[in-house]
Amino acid sequence: MKPILLPTHEPTQQALTQAAGSGMFLACPCDIGPDGAHGAGGFAANETTAFFAWEGQIVSTWPLSDFSDFAGRAMIGNGILEGLDHQGHPVLLARVSMTYLPRLMQIGRMLSRYVQKLPPPPDAVVREAVCPKCGRQLPQNYRICPNCIDKSVTIKRLWAIAKPYWVWLLASVALMFVGSGINLLHPFLSRYVADGLLRPAEGFAYPSILSWLASPSGGVQLLILCAMMFGLHAVSTLNGIIRGRMMVQLSAKLSGSLRNRVFAKLQAMSLSYTQSRTPGDMMNRITGDTDRIKNFIEHQLPMLTNTLIMLVVLTVMLISFDWVFAALVIIPMPIALWLSRKFRRRMWRLYHIQWRMSDRANSLLQDILQGIRVVKSFGKEQVEVDRYAHATRAMADRIIENEKKFNTVFPLTGFLMGFGNFLLMYYGASLVLGHDISIGQMVQYSTYAGMLYGPLNNIINFPRWWAQTMTSAERVYEILDEEPEIQTAQHAAHTQLRGEVVFDQVTFGYNAYDPVLHDINLTVQPGEIIGLVGASGSGKSTLCNLVLRLFDVQEGKITIGGEDLRDLNLEDVRNRMGVVLQENFLFTGTIFENIRYAKPDATPEQVIAAAKTARAHDFICKFPDGYNTWVGENGSSLSGGERQRIAIARAILHDPAVLILDEATASLDTETEKAIQEALGVLMQGRTVFAIAHRLSTLKNADRLLVLDKGRVAEIGTHMELLKQEGIYYNLVMMQKRLGRMKKEA
Repeated sequence: MKPILLPTHEPTQQALTQAAGSGMFLACPCDIGPDGAHGAGGFAANETTAFFAWEGQIVSTWPLSDFSDFAGRAMIGNGILEGLDHQGHPVLLARVSMTYLPRLMQIGRMLSRYVQKLPPPPDAVVREAVCPKCGRQLPQNYRICPNCIDKSVTIKRLWAIAKPYWVWLLASVALMFVGSGINLLHPFLSRYVADGLLRPAEGFAYPSILSWLASPSGGVQLLILCAMMFGLHAVSTLNGIIRGRMMVQLSAKLSGSLRNRVFAKLQAMSLSYTQSRTPGDMMNRITGDTDRIKNFIEHQLPMLTNTLIMLVVLTVMLISFDWVFAALVIIPMPIALWLSRKFRRRMWRLYHIQWRMSDRANSLLQDILQGIRVVKSFGKEQVEVDRYAHATRAMADRIIENEKKFNTVFPLTGFLMGFGNFLLMYYGASLVLGHDISIGQMVQYSTYAGMLYGPLNNIINFPRWWAQTMTSAERVYEILDEEPEIQTAQHAAHTQLRGEVVFDQVTFGYNAYDPVLHDINLTVQPGEIIGLVGASGSGKSTLCNLVLRLFDVQEGKITIGGEDLRDLNLEDVRNRMGVVLQENFLFTGTIFENIRYAKPDATPEQVIAAAKTARAHDFICKFPDGYNTWVGENGSSLSGGERQRIAIARAILHDPAVLILDEATASLDTETEKAIQEALGVLMQGRTVFAIAHRLSTLKNADRLLVLDKGRVAEIGTHMELLKQEGIYYNLVMMQKRLGRMKKEA
């Protein structure tokens, strides 16, 4: 991908295009000018020159040969692109808001390599927070623009969701037709009660289907008609029960299937994807959005189908009775539908905003509940109550605002529809007074007109349901359409993860335009223990994440046994690696279940053996329920050291070929740490180990130590070799010794 994103401001775009010509190979919008004012600008470069334009005019040009290096930098609330001239002086080339900073950072990398005559960096996915098509700001956690989505495609995909259940939907619509057909019979019977029994109309004649009612007495006729009405009501009730039970089954199947699809896709996504989204956002998409789609397919879609058919049937019936009647009912319809359509697009935007606020409120709630211990420790209960109240109040205000708009516009459309009813009443009463129709006919026509307003009101309300469903469908399909960044190659090889681990010119950044690791070269022999040392942020955990293939390298490669890690079966890689972190997560459940999580088919004997090796068996047996002790959410009922030992037991049971220890003994006291180190010593035999520890004394027995500094390999060697060098590692050891002496003196 070439990092070209021309400004949406056409005069600026034309100025840059004309200046850079066909040789332009990168460009970026710049929304902050040289004086710090916001506006429409842009930066571009061809093979010889860089250009900056502002409000449609080229204001600066620089020959690329004047610079020895380029770099994009993040500032406070904005970012800049600088060029370093041959005297080492920085030159400001462009400034942007945080929206375009990723693009500007990538441009800095490309220009730097270009002037140094190095190969260009690999294609990086640069995601701006604006829509490249319309230029609008993308909502938080959205990668597609809600305003530019092709709604017809979304409709087809909604049908794809419903298609596996078409038999159930067809049966539901059929039962709705049966119910509607029964409802159409009631006005006929009401007319015969009014005209044939209560007040016989002059010249009234029963149709053949009811002619046998004319022979009995009036009381018997009335009884028979009432019995028929009761029978129709009973059949309608039975029909409703059958349809309701059918829809319960459809609902369970549809919602379960859709939720599982979304959840399975989230599980398949890379760590970077899930980390970029809040828990509230993901939970709302799995539960709330799938529920709205399910309700639409289950209830509103069959209702709409039935409504449209009833609309046609009732219109034809009214026209056949009296075309003026039909006209009076239908005349307000186009105005109401036009009003409804006009408001529909606005409803989509309003619901997008409302659900984003709901996502934020849910994420805040989860954050507060997870940190409840910290909240109480600092006595900030009321502060958090106020924070959550503020979030929910903002969401409530948005809901109220949306509902106000809806309950203003749509009652007006309902009033327009009902206006025809007043005209109908006047016209019908005039015909009755003029003896042109009977009272029974008036009742029948009015009832059918009222039945017509029901479907029309459904159509008027449909934009609200549609807006909700379309918004939810867009949010769900944004997840389902996303391709996992980390996935097994098509012809991936199965592996036991044996052999040397080699880092070959590895460069990686969580943002591709901002590397964390630079040109890492390292060969680790099978069974070798590598200690990773360095200041916080130097890239130690990142290097381990790459070994686990939680992320893929952007430059270079990692091989295991001579095979590129990306060409190995991902499931094999994860199954043959064990991890013990500084803050280990325990699932809600028993101690036994948490240890056996690494190996679901493990026997109780194997679980106990792993716990003994991790020095966890003794404290587990002191609990009244032993291994069946319930640990609570994230092991809340256990101490930090107990949680750590259970996590180590889980890793031991996993029996990995490659073991990663990220501050694995940080939460343990000195005595327990010694016991754990002995256990880990047994576990590490014959395994390749990457161990991170800030307490450098724990790494003395490592075969080699890798010292990282700002993402680069600064030193490598044994403990004694590095001490002799008196470099970074030596200074860290001396610093920790001084701190240790200060603690003892205190």
